[in-house]
Amino acid sequence: MNRLMSWPEPVVRVQSLSENGIGTIPDRYIKPISDRPALKSEIHDHLEVPVIDLQNLFGKDPALHQETSRRISSACRDWGFFQVVNHGVSHELMKRTLAVWRDFFELPLEVKQQYANSPSTYEGYGSRLGIEKGAILDWSDYFFLNYLPVTLRNQSKWPAQPVSCRELVAKYGAQVTKLCGRLLKAMAINLELKEDYLQNAFGGDEMGACLRANFYPKCPQPELTLGLSSHSDPGAITILLPDPDVAGLQVLKGGKWITVKPFPNAFIVNVGDQIQVLSNANYKSVEHRVIVNSEKDRVSLAFFYNPKSDLLIEPAKELVNEDQPALYKPMTYDEYRVYIRMNGPCGKTQIESMKSNR
Repeated sequence: MNRLMSWPEPVVRVQSLSENGIGTIPDRYIKPISDRPALKSEIHDHLEVPVIDLQNLFGKDPALHQETSRRISSACRDWGFFQVVNHGVSHELMKRTLAVWRDFFELPLEVKQQYANSPSTYEGYGSRLGIEKGAILDWSDYFFLNYLPVTLRNQSKWPAQPVSCRELVAKYGAQVTKLCGRLLKAMAINLELKEDYLQNAFGGDEMGACLRANFYPKCPQPELTLGLSSHSDPGAITILLPDPDVAGLQVLKGGKWITVKPFPNAFIVNVGDQIQVLSNANYKSVEHRVIVNSEKDRVSLAFFYNPKSDLLIEPAKELVNEDQPALYKPMTYDEYRVYIRMNGPCGKTQIESMKSNR
């Protein structure tokens, strides 16, 4: 773990490169040809990530409840991604929280540098994932903070400017955490487990949660790079608040990259690797990536709901039998996420490497 104490070379802020008006991007950001986005050919208008109205999920009407549950289940099995509306989080709070992070990234560099992060915890202002020297980097900056458990929440590490940032993040985190709990219940029931099974298996009240505010600056050569390389999320579930004006998230479906069109006031939800493990691959995490553009900066907020870090996560016994043996070896979330912290985003190589030999 000592290798995780510092970055292997000086950190360059992508926003500074973009604002300097460069016409060509440095070689460090140019992806191999096979990983570059074919920007025009990858808009598949006939394929759209499901949009699910959660209003009836915990309403009184059992038929509507069942239909909503069925739609969540089928999205988890077929896509690993879905958008949710009527999710219980205040639209005004969503708008203000996204705006405050945009304001943070517009602050002078020396103010943001006070929060510069290291790879030991990733907390703070960062511009890279992974610690391999000479690695090809992504075209983005970010701010990463711990929200849960409360013992890890340190508001002095959150931005003091803009002045409303800390208060908004605390309120936003509380409402999104509630939504995560509701979604885990629905997923558990759909897997024919007890409704609190997933929440308890991931640590109950001691589950972890982190927020990453992403900033994708304008890029003079968007066809050569990515804002975030292809990966699946290591945790349980992710709730993404996308930029309402600029699409950028792409999901891999049937070997094609689908650009997700954000639905007004919706969150984008995706299944993480730990749900894939616990569900014994009934639900699958899905590779996704972020493209950039030459016209507009883009801001998004990713809220990661994660297992308690020292709990062993393995396929639920109820979902394992002779015909469907356990596909994954037990591993703690702490052990699991070291991989992405050292290697950066690497498709689904990590979860594939966890497969049991039995």
